[in-house]
Amino acid sequence: MTQFNCAFIGLGVMGYPMAGHMQQKGYATRVYNRTHAKALAWQQEYQGEVAKTPREAAAGCDFIAVCVGNDDDVRSVFYGDDGLLAQLKPGAIVVDHTTASAELAQELAEAVHARHGLFLDAPVSGGQQGAINGVLTAMIGGDQAAIENADDIIASYCKTRQYMGPAGSGQLAKMVNQICIAGVVQGLAEGLQLARKVGLDPDALINAISQGAAGSWQMVNRYKTMWQGEYEHGFAVDWMRKDLKIALTEAERQGLSLPLTALVDQFYAEVQKMGGSRWDTSSLLARLERD
Repeated sequence: MTQFNCAFIGLGVMGYPMAGHMQQKGYATRVYNRTHAKALAWQQEYQGEVAKTPREAAAGCDFIAVCVGNDDDVRSVFYGDDGLLAQLKPGAIVVDHTTASAELAQELAEAVHARHGLFLDAPVSGGQQGAINGVLTAMIGGDQAAIENADDIIASYCKTRQYMGPAGSGQLAKMVNQICIAGVVQGLAEGLQLARKVGLDPDALINAISQGAAGSWQMVNRYKTMWQGEYEHGFAVDWMRKDLKIALTEAERQGLSLPLTALVDQFYAEVQKMGGSRWDTSSLLARLERD
């Protein structure tokens, strides 16, 4: 890779370490973040280059990754005089890691193709800790022809990379991921509530049930902090509600009903009202125990 061949746009709790892994694996990386001080802090830590606009970040790059907040945030860094599309190099690969709508992914694919680039929608799962450890999972849609050239770069922060189909397919897979997590966490919260009520030892309980059909990542990695009422360990409730809204909107568009997902979404709304907007998603137990 030539110097500053890669760019990373968006240095939130996920993007900051993801871009760091790119730089550390030898892919000279130029970064952009809306809050410039965060980009300067990243530069201090990883010694990459900092850009003042998405356009400047993308200039001359063969690989451009984006990881921001929502559909509107994505559009703000793609479009306009200062957007990355304004300076997109022909043949460049643009990868959007934002969890956003499938419709947006299809829109962006067309916009990138119009400028003779390749596009991948590749939302990730694994949370902040997965990003820090470089072991995220990417669900990838878009131009399969881009995978061969992009895979090694994405592998610097994603342990698992699965191609799902045409543009939007990665986002659709991420919707399924979030739907499944919502149901599992609610079940775990209810189970732990009963365990506390009847006086079961949580460590003995999880040792007994986690190896069988009830076992899950959430159970193994979150039961202790849930039991202790600690909810500062991962993906925030605000972000989960954003993701569930995307999933529920897509389900409605497809004529489907997701009753459990809709119910858990409302439970998360109650957690927000409790002041838990930035608590992690395991805080559903706090809602059950608030009285």
